[in-house]
Amino acid sequence: MRLNGKKVIVTGAGNGIGKELVLTLLSKGAIVAGLDVNKAALDALEDEVKSDRLKTYVVDVSKKSNIEGFYEKFKTDFEHADILINNAGIIQPFKNVTDLDDETIERVMNINFYGPMNLTRIFLKDLLKRPEAYVVNVSSMGGFFPFPSQTVYGASKAALKIFTEGLYAELLNTHVKVMVVFPGGCATNITKNSKVRVKKSAGNSGYKMTPPWVAAEKIVKGIEKDKFKVFIGQDANFMRMFYKFNSKLAIKTINNAMNK
Repeated sequence: MRLNGKKVIVTGAGNGIGKELVLTLLSKGAIVAGLDVNKAALDALEDEVKSDRLKTYVVDVSKKSNIEGFYEKFKTDFEHADILINNAGIIQPFKNVTDLDDETIERVMNINFYGPMNLTRIFLKDLLKRPEAYVVNVSSMGGFFPFPSQTVYGASKAALKIFTEGLYAELLNTHVKVMVVFPGGCATNITKNSKVRVKKSAGNSGYKMTPPWVAAEKIVKGIEKDKFKVFIGQDANFMRMFYKFNSKLAIKTINNAMNK
């Protein structure tokens, strides 16, 4: 898919991979609607890019009413969308599932799964009318491999993975393409934005963190090349093979490393 002139929605656009996606898409000539719950981050993004091809919206994707309100504003401002990139996400506190409160569990599921699902459902009827379109959902390495003390986060990202794969199957005979993305460890502010404290050992995988601009470039290149799945980072690619080869050993190895 050629991105020049395409109208693209990016969630979590205020920082990290989302911000880099906006910058990369603008460099390709795309017209971008950037969503984030953080107005200050969006204002800073607008000041940085100074482009009339970017319009930002303060949207809490965990709330369906926010999504519905955004849809009406977007239709007025842009008329139609060509690409939806569900990038926004948070992790959970590093606690066992029995130590998490209901509010935390619901927040993780609402942002990581229900938000992307609701955005996809509300925009899909419009995307199906386009000559070509794309839905991109950013899952996680945690969506196919279980990390200790991130069980609910992993469940939310695994749900997004299966939802995206099912969507791919449903849309095979349409002009709407679908992609699921599995980033490994990325050098973003996800822990800060998730209001989570991280153990020193939690990020000690032995692999370098992937810069967010690298992740964004891989996602955009995946769209250009009509990819279905994109794995980002040495850690994501290694764990995909390790888990497939010996799931018990892979889980034990990571548990031992993170509990040092």
